[in-house]
Amino acid sequence: MRILHLPKWYPHRYDDQDGDFVARHVAAIAAQPGVQSAVIFAAVARGPLPRLIDEEADLRGPVPTWRYYYRARPTGLAPLDKLLKLLLWVWCQGRGLRAVRRHWAGQRPEVVHAHVLVRPAALAWALRLWHGIPYLLTEHQTALQPANAARLSPVRRWLVGLLGRQAAALTPVSADLQRALAALGARNAHTTVIPNVVDTELFTPPAPAAPRHGLLHVAAFNEKAKNLSGLLRTVAHLRATSPTLPGLHLRIAGYGPAEAAMRQLATTLGLLADGTVEFLGKLAPAQVAAEMQRARCFVLFSNYENLPCVLIEAQATGLPAVATRVGGVPELLRPDGQAGLLVPPADEAALAEALRTVLTAPAGRFDGAALRASAVAEFSYPAVGRAYRAVYARILGQ
Repeated sequence: MRILHLPKWYPHRYDDQDGDFVARHVAAIAAQPGVQSAVIFAAVARGPLPRLIDEEADLRGPVPTWRYYYRARPTGLAPLDKLLKLLLWVWCQGRGLRAVRRHWAGQRPEVVHAHVLVRPAALAWALRLWHGIPYLLTEHQTALQPANAARLSPVRRWLVGLLGRQAAALTPVSADLQRALAALGARNAHTTVIPNVVDTELFTPPAPAAPRHGLLHVAAFNEKAKNLSGLLRTVAHLRATSPTLPGLHLRIAGYGPAEAAMRQLATTLGLLADGTVEFLGKLAPAQVAAEMQRARCFVLFSNYENLPCVLIEAQATGLPAVATRVGGVPELLRPDGQAGLLVPPADEAALAEALRTVLTAPAGRFDGAALRASAVAEFSYPAVGRAYRAVYARILGQ
């Protein structure tokens, strides 16, 4: 099977963690027997370029990858540059398609796999019209959820519906996102929910088993989505009202536009001076795994989410979580409470009570071994890779 991946987000020279969840899907697929994969990715450059377009071809690993970067301001005239950047993106994709075909000795892909609407799926649709190549669409975006969909333009809503319906298969990463896509007109009889994938060989329980302490939060500093300010206020409230609460120590890993504001808020609340809160900065995956192995509870107080990889990674390490009942999160933290506790979004009182419950829970309240087993069965590279391979086989009639 020759599979061409067209991602909207993918790790690149400016940020090696941007779109890493898409890269893990690609890696899981490439590891399946009988599958050849290639990736074409194009994006606006975040720095100066010596020329209008710059190309990086990485042919060393199991997935040949062509990355293209184009200037953010080709002319300096904003209205003209907006059109030019679209044309440059299309030009980069064309260069990549020719490069992939040369790499595959003149053969075209058998399936085009578009990751995230709209541009990659629009190109995949065009390739279907021109060359008869079927396409698969995988979707991750919280922008398509009901809380955010009202901000979509009429043209974008129409494209979401059209491209979702025209795909040979639609694979949202959560059942919640499947419902959101259907509400936008992307109803496809060949829809299969295939979740995000995590490295269950890296994210493992501590060995040997050891006592675990404190709270851990790992996410991008996107305040609108993650509501880190609400988490900080809740921790400050618990410190004031429950000073003897065991393990009231929050370690925060991540980076993003709101980092300075969140550090300032933590300072204002007095959470840094006494060490109640620590900011760890951007961590590599192995460092995140180590943090999860020592924490007692993972916490994610988001206003909206899809299917957070960090919650799955926590489960792979046997770590329970407290998170908000939004998006696909209830699909990970199920009603039996064995994986952790759900709270309503923006309800700081409920968050405080849930954290109090988890931090004082007796040993055995959460079954770490069961969490680990579930993560391996549903979200590991082999499990997700097999699910995608089955979809490809159906598309190709195999």
